[in-house]
Amino acid sequence: MRKFFTILLVVVAAVSCKKFLDKAPYDSVGTSTTLTSDDAVALVNAAYQPLQWPKLYNMRIWSTDVVAGESVVGAGGGTDGIETVQLSNFTADASNAAATDIWRSNPGILRANLALKELPRTEMDATLRTRLMAECYFLRAHYHFILVRFFGDIPLRTEPLYATDELNVARTPKDKVYEKIIEDCKEAIKGLPYKAEYKSSDLGRACKEAAECMLAKVYLTLGTNYGEVVSLCQDIENQGYDLSKMAYADNWYNPATGKLNQNGPESLFEIQYTGDPAACTNWLSDNDNQSQWLNCFMAPRNSNMVGGGGYGWQHVAKHFVDAYEPGDLRKDVTIFYEGCPDFDGIEYDPSWSSTGYNVRKWCVPASICDKVDNCPANTVVYRFADVLLMKAEALNEQNQMDEAIIPLNKVRARAGLAGIPEGKTKAELKDIIIHERRMELAFEGHRWFDMIRIDGGDYAVSFLKGIGKKNVTKDRLLYPVPQVEIDANPLFKPQNPGY
Repeated sequence: MRKFFTILLVVVAAVSCKKFLDKAPYDSVGTSTTLTSDDAVALVNAAYQPLQWPKLYNMRIWSTDVVAGESVVGAGGGTDGIETVQLSNFTADASNAAATDIWRSNPGILRANLALKELPRTEMDATLRTRLMAECYFLRAHYHFILVRFFGDIPLRTEPLYATDELNVARTPKDKVYEKIIEDCKEAIKGLPYKAEYKSSDLGRACKEAAECMLAKVYLTLGTNYGEVVSLCQDIENQGYDLSKMAYADNWYNPATGKLNQNGPESLFEIQYTGDPAACTNWLSDNDNQSQWLNCFMAPRNSNMVGGGGYGWQHVAKHFVDAYEPGDLRKDVTIFYEGCPDFDGIEYDPSWSSTGYNVRKWCVPASICDKVDNCPANTVVYRFADVLLMKAEALNEQNQMDEAIIPLNKVRARAGLAGIPEGKTKAELKDIIIHERRMELAFEGHRWFDMIRIDGGDYAVSFLKGIGKKNVTKDRLLYPVPQVEIDANPLFKPQNPGY
């Protein structure tokens, strides 16, 4: 009887309906020779769960906006968030705690590998098996895509890891990692249903559009296959997505409706949370917490705008605020500033921030979650506006400037802004698209990855030096491989240049 690691599940629920992870009541998968379909679903559900961890979207991904210069740490001062301060000043070394957290965020890869190994021997409906395997291909690609952009060469894991296996493996060249990511994305696209084809109880699972969006983003990161990027984005748009019918604020909490929107019409993929405080014993240290942290962490410190009072991370930089065009409707949704609309009846005080600005986008009223550890708001990863802007960028790269303006102006129209006229040069339109991505996707964890891919990192260095980041070099656009990991596994050498 072949044994494999037992994987614990964390149950996740939704606001308007039960979320997909809630359907299987199993706490673990045992060592049975033949798995049931319920075991298979449990294995795949477990591969989603590390996305919720603070090592990724609950802390380290959104802190990249600080590194990108769009904000400063804020928080409690002193050494609070010192690891992010060091990264944002480009003075971090190989002991940096944030880099270590991200490097160790790979259990999702191991869980996806385990599920992919076990699913073929499971007695279950063939259609369900195909979909579940495609979900695992999506997740494995997503985890690898995060890691390769942070570190470059990484250990590429495509098989389960058993107790008797050799733990020490070398880092795989990033080009090979990207080849596997692309392969996995294509497998995911083949096997996943479109979002509209899911039952309401399965909303939140990876869908075909999410896999297409990720593959398009991979190609843009590599600066290749622009025609394929356009095709992928067009297929998503062909599924009926229409930005003119989607409110910007409906991707988060919309004060106009008083609703917290989950897996809404613009969403392609979100990290799911229940807000159940009973899911963990210590929300600050337990990986299985079911509270989304962005709400309390980003709300103005001690403002009592949200449950827990607010921790005041990410004081928004003035140069970011100044980048808004007059009349941009996204501003009131994205940031707090002096004279902005009240939040749940509370007037914003600019003295709550060292810069006079805070992030508003992720804040949820205390009437929905009144504590630190019970926020049920999902974290949006991929959404349709991003798709339109990627399409515009790819068309522009193919010298189809007037065609690129069409998807670009769909994003601008929803923001209440005038359309960009035809006749722009490729260079002019490129700058406009970069600006639009910056404002549309602000504080959603995209800016850093955009900066380091554009012009091979030259854009990032130029921008960061322009806002006073004098220590930045192209080498430091990658994070350091944690020294503690190199000490444990000498095969991880050499260290990334610059550290």
